[in-house]
Amino acid sequence: MKLVVVESPAKAKTIEKYLGPGHRVLASYGHVRDLPPKDGSVDPDHDFAMEWETYPDKAKQLKAITDEAKKASALILATDPDREGEAISWHVQEVLRKRKALPADVKRVTFNAITKSAVTEAMGRPRQLDTDLIDAYRARRALDYLVGFTLSPILWRKLPGAKSAGRVQSVALRLIVDREREIELFKPQEYWSIAAQLEQDGQSFTARLVGLDGKKIDRLTIGDEGSANAAKAVVEAGRFTVQSVETKPLSKNPPPPFTTSTLQQEAARKLGFAASHTMRVAQQLYEDGLITYMRTDGVQMADEAISAARKAVATRYDAGYLPDKPRHYATKAKNAQEAHEAIRPTDFSRAKAGSGDHGRLYELVYNRALASQMASARLERTTVELVDGAGRASLRATGQVVLFPGFMALYDEGRDDPQDEEGARMPHLRQGDAPAKRAVDAVQSFTQPPPRFSEASLVKRLEELGIGRPSTYAATLQTLKDREYVRLEKNRFIPEESGRLVTAFLERFFEKYVSYDYTAELEEELDDVSGGRLDWVKLLEGFWKDFKPKAGEVTEQKPSEVTAALDDFLAPWLFPDKGDGSDPRLCPNCGNGRLALRGGKFGAFVACSNYPDCKFTRKLGETGGEGASDGPQELGDGIVLKSGRFGPYVEQGDKRASIPKDVPLADLDLEWAKKLLSLPREIGAHPETGEPISASIGRYGPYLVHQGKYARLGSTAEVFETGMNAAVAKLADAANGAGKGRGASREPLAVLGAHPESAKELKVMEGRYGPYVTDGTTHATLPKSADPKAVTLDEAVALIDAKAAKGPAKGKGKKKAPAKKAAPKKAAAKKKA
Repeated sequence: MKLVVVESPAKAKTIEKYLGPGHRVLASYGHVRDLPPKDGSVDPDHDFAMEWETYPDKAKQLKAITDEAKKASALILATDPDREGEAISWHVQEVLRKRKALPADVKRVTFNAITKSAVTEAMGRPRQLDTDLIDAYRARRALDYLVGFTLSPILWRKLPGAKSAGRVQSVALRLIVDREREIELFKPQEYWSIAAQLEQDGQSFTARLVGLDGKKIDRLTIGDEGSANAAKAVVEAGRFTVQSVETKPLSKNPPPPFTTSTLQQEAARKLGFAASHTMRVAQQLYEDGLITYMRTDGVQMADEAISAARKAVATRYDAGYLPDKPRHYATKAKNAQEAHEAIRPTDFSRAKAGSGDHGRLYELVYNRALASQMASARLERTTVELVDGAGRASLRATGQVVLFPGFMALYDEGRDDPQDEEGARMPHLRQGDAPAKRAVDAVQSFTQPPPRFSEASLVKRLEELGIGRPSTYAATLQTLKDREYVRLEKNRFIPEESGRLVTAFLERFFEKYVSYDYTAELEEELDDVSGGRLDWVKLLEGFWKDFKPKAGEVTEQKPSEVTAALDDFLAPWLFPDKGDGSDPRLCPNCGNGRLALRGGKFGAFVACSNYPDCKFTRKLGETGGEGASDGPQELGDGIVLKSGRFGPYVEQGDKRASIPKDVPLADLDLEWAKKLLSLPREIGAHPETGEPISASIGRYGPYLVHQGKYARLGSTAEVFETGMNAAVAKLADAANGAGKGRGASREPLAVLGAHPESAKELKVMEGRYGPYVTDGTTHATLPKSADPKAVTLDEAVALIDAKAAKGPAKGKGKKKAPAKKAAPKKAAAKKKA
């Protein structure tokens, strides 16, 4: 018997079915060991020796693998085909070696898709573990440990309220903070554009002013309303004729199939998915055998996949949509190092698969991969120049016509930020034509700061800079959110005060280690280790030689010295120039104290130098006298606004209420304070039960409650605005949503027909753990990516037969009732003498 170890139980079941008798397939459930979170797990004094610790929750699974390994003639390590997969295989091998359960024959196999052909082909070409990849994994893990376990304690001691620092995490945070600084320093510039609405042969189009009195008009040329009105008057008075018509053919090529990062970007743009959600759904599609491995830098597809894609294009479209030759793509991403394919469907004859988010992501992967083998789009761009009879003004109109859509008939790549498109339709114009003028508009605009990063644009920027690996981006962004260093508003990252403070600390004291260039260079060195060009211990020695003394130097500094340095570093943000020549550090309360950064038990804040005589304080990020609080603020009627450990709150007597995050402090007035202090708000009696329905705000946000049952509300405003009808509906929706498992309707989702052998009726049902097929006796869970309403009778029969063949689940068969023990005989009572 050969023991095959994979990562997930879903893969284990499928692969065991493919391999058949003579193979036992078990899952490791991901990583089985890691560096314990304590000092000394990496020892720089002994060639960076690492102390590994088995995850407690993997003990049972490792025992099962060990027991099977002792009986096996061979061990086949078949974990994922990347650096992490190689590391998991190595960890499993090392655990078995220590337990003296390692078979003499150990092989490593990798496959890019969980299909029968891919798995059986991989089994026919085994190899040894890749020691270079394992060394790169160890170097990366040691680096992350040394940075985290050196920097984080320094942060805790020197910067109260800070939670952690990380090698890639901190650099990603710096990108977000740097962008916020750009936005804050940005000075909007006013500009005006003059546009004429023209018409020719019944079709209207827009032409913009590009020349006035011999001068070229650029976007920022007209900067005030007076100049704009003067230019508008010239255009209104002029009679314009077409001076020239220029037509240029354009060709647009399809983008390559998805890599990990481009999938995350496009899923964020088009589906609104967070990077972590994209990877979770993609993992399930991969495990169900629907797409190839989703952690890859490669953009190439296998020859057989290209052939299948071209066949699908030819079947779906006419001949013009299929290019003469197959398209081949080369990876341009910096530090690309994965050897396997781009992300693509395993079967190009299957255009749709799964339902919900699984179905949407599969369709995105399918369309992108199929489009990559389609013909280029052909377009035509027309530019028309018009001049007035007096020669004072010239206008320009541009338009774009799609002559042949090519791949755009199926797929067009999304963009992170809207761009001006010259895609307006144009009438047919010739030199000398004089289109009718319908209106002239002067539009005021202001230059805009660079946009905040979205998940898609941040992932793109990290990849462009060569920072981190695409497979780690989802976890990196999630860590920033979990640490509350950033928040997402309208799908854009905004740094929290704690995030800005941590970034400032690292920039001031560890500048090299949060610099973009150095972090990218380190990634290149790690890739050199992967390629066998650099020894991993040498890499760590070079890093530790500089990093350790720097950490020691900062550790020696007093917290007050650190705060003073940060006060100076953050001065442009904390104390911006007021523009009137006054001192931005002057205390607005006492009039002679100076404001400075101070450290407290619960984090940093700004305070007056005359403390304790002057108790003026303000939170980081607040500027000027307005909004700054001199201790408690009286709002009226005995209500006071205060600031505490968990943020601002209002107090009246012995009653308090926190200020929700979606209520800006600037908007907080006496009316709002009274509303918050009045909670919970009783909406009324439920029309069916007669019991009260209340609205309030709790630990997890605004909610409704009725008879101990809860329903979430979308905002604080809804707490005070929701009426009886809406409340009853929301509570009913919440009850239905929560009851899908146990209290859900027992109506089948689909009735498929009779089983060909048992004649039992097969149905698709909704269960507590998802949809399943049943014949009334046997229940078989559907794959996560399957559409429960699209399951065929043949698919249901196969699932039921496979489940029935396995017999009842362990421990769920009928148990023999234990024999009752005879009650111990009582000692005979002694007779009284």
